[in-house]
Amino acid sequence: MGFIENRPFDEIKVGDFAELVRTITAQDIDAFAVVSGDVNPAHVDAEFAEGDIFHKVIAHGMWGGALISNVLGTQLPGPGTIYLEQSLKFLKPVGIGDTVTVRVTVTKRDPEKKRLTLDCLCSNGDGKPVIAGQAHVIAPNKKVRRPRITMPDLVLHKHGAIHGQLLARAQTHPALPVAVVHPCNDISLEAAINAHELGLMVPILVGPEARIKAVAERAGLDLAGLRVVDTPHSHASAEEAVKLVRDKQAKALMKGALHTDELMAAVVPKQGGLRTERRMSHVYVMDVPTYPKTLIMTDAAINIAPDLSTKADIVQNAIDLARAVGIETPKVALLSAVETITPRLQSTVEAGALCKMADRGQIAGGVLDGPLAFDNAVSMAAVASKGIKSDVAGQADILVAPDLEAGNMIAKQLMYLAGAEAAGIVLGAQVPIILTSRADGDKTRTASAAIATLYAEARRV
Repeated sequence: MGFIENRPFDEIKVGDFAELVRTITAQDIDAFAVVSGDVNPAHVDAEFAEGDIFHKVIAHGMWGGALISNVLGTQLPGPGTIYLEQSLKFLKPVGIGDTVTVRVTVTKRDPEKKRLTLDCLCSNGDGKPVIAGQAHVIAPNKKVRRPRITMPDLVLHKHGAIHGQLLARAQTHPALPVAVVHPCNDISLEAAINAHELGLMVPILVGPEARIKAVAERAGLDLAGLRVVDTPHSHASAEEAVKLVRDKQAKALMKGALHTDELMAAVVPKQGGLRTERRMSHVYVMDVPTYPKTLIMTDAAINIAPDLSTKADIVQNAIDLARAVGIETPKVALLSAVETITPRLQSTVEAGALCKMADRGQIAGGVLDGPLAFDNAVSMAAVASKGIKSDVAGQADILVAPDLEAGNMIAKQLMYLAGAEAAGIVLGAQVPIILTSRADGDKTRTASAAIATLYAEARRV
């Protein structure tokens, strides 16, 4: 951990100096903006900064001032220093990737008041000054040596960034005709209209027309230009929506104000439904603040205790979606409680079998490994500690749970303990199904619509 130590006034002479070298990163700029509240677009908006005077994002001037304070407070004089005055002159901008050397030099001592005057200079990698100034401080009069405090980790995460990128990609494709099943409450109807306004879908509202119009009026929503297919009740809404897909009028389904069982009951029949040869499964696309990339989680909503053949379809559905959202060769971690195949633990045996199926082309488009415990699927540190050799371990794009209970718990823990944002759809039917819950907000519903659009477009191509 180390120690932090000062230099009392009596140990300091004119000409003494201390310095610090720091290379600025985009994270430094974001962190300073968050803490200070200074979100001047010159510092945080690359598009604006490109057209500004310096043609690039630059660091806040007081970021350099904070580094000077760092040297004064931790090195010279160090702990016990009282800051009295600081002048600064900003000479050149500092941008991402620039290495700054901060030097403070004692120029004057006042023994009576224990005061010091120090010249402060920040220079860039070329040795050119970027900030110059002068500090006046009261130096400590006694020696201080303390353990260096371990500070909390700072996790910077822009909420919705990954889903925002998917939304932007989806908006480059034609709007998807979507049968919105029984949108008879504010949340589901507003979600459909928002997705329409964002250019993601052309909603076909399937449900009791009078109720839909009453909801729209109460919520102040405009139905102008939207098609409404009148049905007497929720069961009929689900059946009519499925018929619209079979008649090629809709290319996706979106759940409204009805139970999931009602909707899926119309989807799953072999005759008149939307079944395919592949088993249907639910796939979450998750934005996890503590994970460096998109994380896909399956199955947490449809298959309770999947057997080997069902798991093969679950994996293939997830791979297909991963590729649709831009992950060219997704890394698939088959989860269990351990990393070795153990006959008494069925999930480990099935994980090994799934890997062999992938080797023989029965599962295509991704790289599989398993069994892997959760930590070894997402943490390179855990992988290193156990000496695991794998192209997937520690860097998974897709997590495949052994059963619904485990999948649901993992997904909910990521959301409620790790702050993850999750959007998802059901795959394996003839069209994607946007299956959101009543607890999902507008952003989740919009992201789910964007994912369905990307998936449908990938299948069309």
